[in-house]
Amino acid sequence: MRQAGAYSGIVSGGISGRTGPHLLPLARIKKIMRKSGDDVKMISGEAPIVFSKVCELFIEELTRRSWMVTMQSKRRTLNKEDVTSAVMATDVFDFLVDLVSDSRNSTVDAIDRSS
Repeated sequence: MRQAGAYSGIVSGGISGRTGPHLLPLARIKKIMRKSGDDVKMISGEAPIVFSKVCELFIEELTRRSWMVTMQSKRRTLNKEDVTSAVMATDVFDFLVDLVSDSRNSTVDAIDRSS
């Protein structure tokens, strides 16, 4: 029988505190991992679980920072511009700047086309 690995706390709900279904679909995570490169041949069963938790934490942090922008604007609805502002204001999210800059430009282009 296979022994629990270093991340077995995640598998048993140790880090997230729950043992039920994961918030993000593991099959989809595994599919993305396979598409990441031709060198990726085998993926352990625990790796998608770790990625799932990492994605949850990433989404939570980006949402918190975006919500702070929403509150500073004295609104109660988080929107795309809040996420863009949070990414632009946070050094940790520099890898997303090109993505949100394109998003900001496409929004401006869409407004220009509709006028």
